[in-house]
Amino acid sequence: MTASFPGTLGHCLELMRKEHTETAPAVDQMMEHEDDADSDWTICDTILQNLLTYSTAGIIKYGSVPLTDERIQAVFSLIPCIDTALVSRSGKDRLDAVNLVLVRLWDYLENYLEVCKKRHADDGRACDLTVTLGQMLGSLSGASAAGSGSTAPVSDPGGTALTLPNAALRSALSAMAGSTGGTEEDAKSEEQPDGSTPEEAPENTDTNAVNVKDAGEPQESKKQVTTATEQGRLPQANTSSVSEPVGGTTTCDEEYKRQMDERAAADIERMLDAMAEKAAAKQLENDRINELNEAAQNISYGDIHAGVNVRVRRIAEVDSELIEQYESIAPALLDISKKLRRSILQQLQDNQRGGKQTGLLFGRTLNAHALHRQDGKMFCKARLPNDIPQLTVTLLLDESGSMSSCDRSTYARATAIIIYDFCEALGIPVMIYGHSTGTKTVELYSYAEYESFDYDDKYRLMDIGARGGNRDGAALRFAAERLVKRKEEVKLLILVSDGQPADDNYYGTAAEEDLRGIRLEYKRKGVIFAAAAIGDDKQNIERIYGDSFLDITDLTQLPHKLTRLIKRYIKVA
Repeated sequence: MTASFPGTLGHCLELMRKEHTETAPAVDQMMEHEDDADSDWTICDTILQNLLTYSTAGIIKYGSVPLTDERIQAVFSLIPCIDTALVSRSGKDRLDAVNLVLVRLWDYLENYLEVCKKRHADDGRACDLTVTLGQMLGSLSGASAAGSGSTAPVSDPGGTALTLPNAALRSALSAMAGSTGGTEEDAKSEEQPDGSTPEEAPENTDTNAVNVKDAGEPQESKKQVTTATEQGRLPQANTSSVSEPVGGTTTCDEEYKRQMDERAAADIERMLDAMAEKAAAKQLENDRINELNEAAQNISYGDIHAGVNVRVRRIAEVDSELIEQYESIAPALLDISKKLRRSILQQLQDNQRGGKQTGLLFGRTLNAHALHRQDGKMFCKARLPNDIPQLTVTLLLDESGSMSSCDRSTYARATAIIIYDFCEALGIPVMIYGHSTGTKTVELYSYAEYESFDYDDKYRLMDIGARGGNRDGAALRFAAERLVKRKEEVKLLILVSDGQPADDNYYGTAAEEDLRGIRLEYKRKGVIFAAAAIGDDKQNIERIYGDSFLDITDLTQLPHKLTRLIKRYIKVA
């Protein structure tokens, strides 16, 4: 709703949601009402309130209650179902979710309905039981009420009437109140979700489900909730001795019965799904490597590159060492990316909203609120909303042997990591390639593609380094040909090099002329070039690329300058 109606209606909905969230009671406060003999509040009301608060605001107000409490665990088990239903536009999907909630919570709902029927009978009302049920549900903070009027319901853009979960819950509960419903065995046989803890849960809190009925009984070893991520490991400690127990015995527990673990099959299914997804991603990457090489062979590189083979190389499956290396150095580099993104987010929002620009020395309109200023900045002008142009970025890195000197390849690698994170966070399609040469072969190294299958391109960037020679013309034409086929409005090709082209029969003025010709050819096709020289060859690079040259004398400024270059084209209206 807020996405479809971002104006006054969306603002009011946000305020109402904030009010409901602030006024909603915490779990410990609701538990006090459960113990109140004069109150009809039940444990089911507490669970339903938590479901409603999570559905509308995405939070659970725990209070001082531990996460092991059955009320909170009941909500945790339903979070995947709720998340799926909240983003679905299908009324059937949402009602299916309501039915699933009813089955999963039937042990609580059955008692809740009995309280409802007792209250209805005590009141002696002649009205339908639905009215009493509606009043009880209406006591929840943030609950929806049925509307009244003669107009037809509002439909969403797709033509499907908007479905209110509470109204559906009310209707389903009232329909079940007069029937026997499912048995306890049926409810228990229903498959349980994995019950993983949401992000709001404190890291130092035990998230294993323990029934409060067992609080006074001796605690035994309970099966832990299985997760796909590492947690709860003890750090390595220096010890000088171990305990020496005395009088221990060995016994056989012949009465042991299995501990209930409804997630056992689901955990294996999740593991198999992850394995299948990984295998599928690897196969897709292998297929893409073949497609990239086929595309490379179909490009006409010109007579100067006749007889030279072009080969695209890409890591099909990222190994753990690359991941560990990336994780060890990424935080500091990603902080740079975040700062650079933060500096333009406000500008992007202002461009999209429009408004009034004040504090101008000249203009046609006086700002009545600035007439008192002594610096003359009393003028203003209206700014119309501007659409941010669609941008795509290609980064082409020289990986010749000379890049090994003075940490040039290290700065290039760091730059690639920052630019990749910067573009990914802002939704800018980005492709990153390195290039070098072998024996009569142009080696192209694919680090990041516009579309990723396994989302591991950031780890592939750790493979950037210094290799052999550099036949810049063939690599430049390959990257420009890929870029020119993109649909985005602004196509930016950034070259990072430390000098002139250097390969067998490809050097000197003839090679420079080839690069100038490629630049002019694709510039006419809409590609924007920016060539950054690393080291002392900036005069040669400037001679080749002309006004597309970017001076990077200080290598430490390389990431900042190239990222600011991208920002310049983001702001273009």
